[in-house]
Amino acid sequence: MLFIDLIDGWELAGMLDLDQLRTFVAIAEYGSFTRAAEMVHKTQSAVSMQMRRLEERIGRQIFMRDGRLSRLTEDGERLLHYARRLVQLGDETLAAFDDSEVAGFVRLGTPDDYADRFLPEILARFSRSNPKAEVSVVCAPTPNLVDLVAANELDVAIVTHVLRPGRERDEVIRREPLLWVASARHAVENEDVLPLALGRATCDWRKAALAALNGIKREHRLLYSSWNSTAVGAAVLAGLAISVLPESALRSGMRVLCEADGFPKLPDCEIAVMRSWHQHSRVTEALVEHIMSSLDNLSVPQAAQ
Repeated sequence: MLFIDLIDGWELAGMLDLDQLRTFVAIAEYGSFTRAAEMVHKTQSAVSMQMRRLEERIGRQIFMRDGRLSRLTEDGERLLHYARRLVQLGDETLAAFDDSEVAGFVRLGTPDDYADRFLPEILARFSRSNPKAEVSVVCAPTPNLVDLVAANELDVAIVTHVLRPGRERDEVIRREPLLWVASARHAVENEDVLPLALGRATCDWRKAALAALNGIKREHRLLYSSWNSTAVGAAVLAGLAISVLPESALRSGMRVLCEADGFPKLPDCEIAVMRSWHQHSRVTEALVEHIMSSLDNLSVPQAAQ
């Protein structure tokens, strides 16, 4: 049980039950009392009873029916923001007082370009500190990783952060400029129709690049499309196309194109950690700490970046 004095103007003089909040988050994630009951290992009637008690406790209706699905009301959306934080804080508090040696299994997801740049340091440091822990790594695009975390198939993921509904629990830990890049040995950027090598259609870097080119009415064509950063980089290095990459992803043989070259400034790339709300463990939190210490650059003064 957790005592809360005030939630966004709601005076809650009593106690909120973390088990009810965990069930509430599960329903919000899956849109169904039935699926949520399976995830929290309760009967559907027990889940329904928990939600009735939660609604009574806060004095607001938090669900409305939409066919066979359960949708959140406006008050439910407000509660969800706090419920996720409270459930995570409760799990972290228990883990902080567990003095047993860190061991176990943790599932980590990352896009392949982040894996190339960041995983060697993260895994080396984590392994030295936690030799009895096992890490399973899945490389996939950010949209896929978000789905895997929501489905409890990953414990933690390193993702490209874009503020969208359901992504509020992303914890941004690194910010880098997104840059136009070309081969240092070729001048493909001078072609009348600009050839591009970018990610798939749902890639946010691709969307930013195309929006910027459309904004200046620069004619372009997409020659290569891949989720694999190595494949995109190969097209750039071969002088076949230009692309967009975060600053830390620049490779030998690449050249940055700037506004003086006729290329508009792109938005920054934000890298975040996303954790599963389903369960927390000391080994997961230990890995998150190593990820954050390896990637964090937000404490650097702005003038020094």
